[in-house]
Amino acid sequence: MLDFTRFEILTFDCYGTLINWEAGILPALHRILSAHGKKMDDATLLKLYGDFELRSEQGKFHPYREVLESVVRQFAAELRFTPTAEEVRSLPDSLSTWKPWPDSVAALRQLKTRFRLAILSNVDDDLFAHTRPKLEVDFDEVITAQQAQAYKPSLKLFELALSRIQAPAHRVLHVGQSIYHDVIPAQALGLATVWVNRPSARPGVGAVKAAEAKPDLTVTSLAELAAAAIHD
Repeated sequence: MLDFTRFEILTFDCYGTLINWEAGILPALHRILSAHGKKMDDATLLKLYGDFELRSEQGKFHPYREVLESVVRQFAAELRFTPTAEEVRSLPDSLSTWKPWPDSVAALRQLKTRFRLAILSNVDDDLFAHTRPKLEVDFDEVITAQQAQAYKPSLKLFELALSRIQAPAHRVLHVGQSIYHDVIPAQALGLATVWVNRPSARPGVGAVKAAEAKPDLTVTSLAELAAAAIHD
C-alpha cells in the first residue's frame, strides 16, 4: 500500500483525470464528422485523436487551442473533407463546456483537508480558466503547458511544477489518467504516481498513446483515491 503520510502535495492531470474529456471530445468530433457524412466508432476516433494531438504537439510549441484546431484539420485530411472555420474552432471552443467526473469535486474537497493540491495540465491558461470554477476547490498551484512552453510527457512541465510548489520530489504524489503523459515522466523525476484508470471507449488507454509502466497505486476513480488517502 502507498504510505500517504509521505506526501504534502498532490499534483493532478486535469483533462481525463478530473474532467470527463471523452464526453467533451467525442460529441464535438462526431458533430463535425456527421456534418460531412462521415462516421467512426468511438474507439477508432480516440485512437486517431491521440495520434493527431501527439503530432501537433511535436516541434515548436503551439498553444493548445491551435493543437485542437490542428486535430480537426487532420481528421478532415484523413477522411477527405473540408471543415469550415467554425468547425475548426468548435473543438477548442467546446472545452469550456466539459464537465468534471461525478466524483471529482467531492474527492478534491476531501483531499484538500489533508494536502496541498496543484494542477499540471497540457492546456492554455485561458482555457483552464473556464474549467477551474467547475472543480470548486482552491488549487495551490496551476502549471500549464503554456507556462512551461512544452507538453507532457516532456519533463519541462514537471520540472516547472517542482520549482514552483517548493516541495522535494519524494513529498509529491502525481495523479493522472494517462500512463504515457503522466506516470512515466513523473516517475522519471522521482515522483510517486497514482494511475486513475477511468472508464473509456479505449479501456486503459483513452485518447492517448498506449504505454506501459507500474504506478505506485492504481484506482478506478478519484473517490477511491480520496478514501485511501484520507483513511491512511
